[in-house]
Amino acid sequence: MGGELRLPLGTSRVPAVTLVHGSAGVGANVDRWARELNGIGVAAFLLDCFTGRGIVETVTDQSRLGSLAMIVDAYGALELLSKHQRIDASRIAVMGFSKGGFVALYSSLKRFRQMHGPADVHFAAHIPFYASCYTTYVEDQQVSDCAIRLFHGTADDYVSIEPCRSYVARLRRVGKDVQLTEYRGARHAFDNHLYSPPVYLPDAVTTKICPREERPDGVIVNLETGRPFRWSDACVTRGATVGYDPQATKEATKAVKAFLISAFKLPA
Repeated sequence: MGGELRLPLGTSRVPAVTLVHGSAGVGANVDRWARELNGIGVAAFLLDCFTGRGIVETVTDQSRLGSLAMIVDAYGALELLSKHQRIDASRIAVMGFSKGGFVALYSSLKRFRQMHGPADVHFAAHIPFYASCYTTYVEDQQVSDCAIRLFHGTADDYVSIEPCRSYVARLRRVGKDVQLTEYRGARHAFDNHLYSPPVYLPDAVTTKICPREERPDGVIVNLETGRPFRWSDACVTRGATVGYDPQATKEATKAVKAFLISAFKLPA
C-alpha cells in the first residue's frame, strides 16, 4: 500500500478523505477530487493499492487483486492518517470509485471493521461512486451508523445501478443513514474528463449478471450455479463503456462538497 497526502494550506488540524481508485489505478478524476477537497479545507489521501503489488490495472483481469483486499488497505490508510499531526482523527471519510467505490461502501460493514480495521478509530463517512453491489455479504445490514452517500449513473453498463438500489433499500429499512443519488443517462466513470467522448472497453471484465452471496463459512457463491464463484464462470463477460458527463460531475461535486462541509462542520 502506498499513497500521497495532499494537505490544504495552513498549520491547523483538518479533516481528511481517503480516495480509493478503481481498476485503472489512480487517475485524473482522483486528482481532481483531491483538488476539490483541498479547496474546502479537507486533506486528501490518494491511496494506491496497485503499485506496491506490481499491478498496473485490473480492468482486464480482476483476479489480480480482490476488492476485499483493498478494504484492508483503506483501513490501513485510516490508521496512518489518524496518527498524522495535521489530521483530525475523528473526521476521516473514505471515498472511492468503481472498484474503489466497493471499498468505500463495504468498509462500512461492522464485521469487516472488527476483523481488519484499527481498534480506536473509524471512518466518519462513506462516499461510494458507481460501486459494485452484486454480492450479498453475511451481516451486510450491520453497517456503520455514520452516513453513507452513493452516486451512480443510470446508464452504467459496466457496474449496474440496480443491485445498489436494492441494497440501499435494505439498509434504509433498518434505519441506516444511506442515500443513493442517481444521474440519469450518466455512464460509468462519469466524473473522469478523459473519457470524453465515451470509450468502449472491449476487454473490460464485468460481473453485472453474476449475483453472488457469501455463505456462513465465508465462501462467495455464484447464485446461478450454486457453486463457489470463479472468474471463469459463464456469467463473467467482457465489454463496457466509460464516459464523462459534465453535468453529472458538476452536480456530484456540489453534493459531495456540501455533504462534507456539513458532516465535518466546516465553514461554508
